[in-house]
Amino acid sequence: MKEFDARLKEVVDRFGTPSYVYFTEAIDSRIADIQAAFGKRFALSYAVKCNPNPGLLKWLSQRIEFVDVSSIGEFRLAKHAGWGPAQASFTGPGKREVEIAEAIENDIGELIIENVREAKIANKVAGEFGRRQNVLIRLAPSFVPKGFGDHMAGRPSPFGIDVEEAREQVPEIVALPNLSVIGFHIYSGTQCLNPEAVCENYRVFLSVFREVCQLNNIVPQKLIFGSGLGIPYHHGDTPLNLEDIADGICTEIEEFCAEARFSDTRLILELGRYLVGEAGFFLTSVVNIKESRGQRIAICDGGMNNHLPASGHFGMVIHRNYKMHVLGESGDAEKVNLVGPLCTSIDRLGNAVSLPRLNEGDVVALHCSGAYGLTASPINFISHPHPNEVLFEKSNIVDVTRDGFTDRY
Repeated sequence: MKEFDARLKEVVDRFGTPSYVYFTEAIDSRIADIQAAFGKRFALSYAVKCNPNPGLLKWLSQRIEFVDVSSIGEFRLAKHAGWGPAQASFTGPGKREVEIAEAIENDIGELIIENVREAKIANKVAGEFGRRQNVLIRLAPSFVPKGFGDHMAGRPSPFGIDVEEAREQVPEIVALPNLSVIGFHIYSGTQCLNPEAVCENYRVFLSVFREVCQLNNIVPQKLIFGSGLGIPYHHGDTPLNLEDIADGICTEIEEFCAEARFSDTRLILELGRYLVGEAGFFLTSVVNIKESRGQRIAICDGGMNNHLPASGHFGMVIHRNYKMHVLGESGDAEKVNLVGPLCTSIDRLGNAVSLPRLNEGDVVALHCSGAYGLTASPINFISHPHPNEVLFEKSNIVDVTRDGFTDRY
C-alpha cells in the first residue's frame, strides 16, 4: 500500500488530518476483477450505506448500473449524484409511510418489501397515486454458511420474510392490486473471506429463488444476490480469490438461467465494501506521545469519532487492529497503543500495534477505510471538526468534504 504514500502525503500537505482518501483507480480495478470473474452473469448494484459521499456517488454513477438505498435520504443523494430513479432499489425493515410515498412518487425502480405490513402500506400509497409499483420481496433463508462475519438470516432477524413464512406471506403480497412482484432479494450474510462459504451461500439463494418462484408461479424480472464478499481488514486475513468463487458457482448459475422460468431474468450482485472498502485510507496525525506504566501511547487527532469501525465498536466481538502504516517511515517496529482525542477510554484505534517508532507529527494511514468509516461514526461526539474527504481520480485530486454531512453538490 506504500505505493499510495506520495499522494497520501499530498493530502496531508494540502488538507491536513484527519482525512479520508479514496482512490478511484482501485475501485476501477475491483470492478474489472468482478466482471472478469463473473462475465455478464451479474449486473452490479452499489449499496449506498457503505459510503454515501456525494463525490464518490457521482463517480460511481457512471460505472455501476444499479444503486441500493436504505433511506429516503440515500435515494435523494443517489438521484442528485446521477443515478436515475428507475435504477434504484430501496431496502430497510422500518420504512416509514412518508418515505415509501416519496419513493413511489419519484418513480423509484423497486421497493424491497421486507414484511407484509410494509407491502400493505406501499399498496395503499401506490393506489393513492394511481400507480402499480414494482417490488422485490426480500427473503431470509433459514441457513447461512459458517464464515460470514454478520448474519442477517438463519436466526431471528428483522430483515425480510423468513422462508418458513414465505408460503403464507408471499401470496398475500402478490395479491395486492397496486403492487407488481417482479422478483426477490436475499442478503443474508456479509464480510465473508471463505470462497467455499460464498458459493454455498449462493446455492442457498438459487434454491430459495427457485422454490418461491415455482410455488407462486412467478417469472422474475430481477433477482438480487447480496454479495457477502469480504475484505482483509486485519493482518492474517486472506483476500478473496474471485476466480475460486466463479469456478465454484458459475456452472450452477448458468444451469439456473437455462431454466425457462429464469431465462430472461436479470441477476444482480449487490456490493458495498467489496467495491470501495480497500480503495480508502483514513489519515490521522500523532499530536502527543505518552509513556504510561511501561506502555507507549500515541494520541492522534482522529479516533473513534471519525472511524468507529477501526475502534472495534462496529460489529466486532473482540477488537482486532486494522492494517495500518506510517507515512514515509520505516525501521524497526515497536508496540504502541493508538488512541484518539476523545475523553473516553473506548477511543482506541489500535492495541499493541507494531509500527516504526512514532513521534509527534507522524501520520498513520489506516487501510480498508473506504466503506463503513466516516458514515458509521459518531462524528458529533465532543464536537471535534469533521474529517476531510478527498477523491483521487488518478493524479487529479478532488475535495469531496461534506460540511456536517450536508450535500454540497
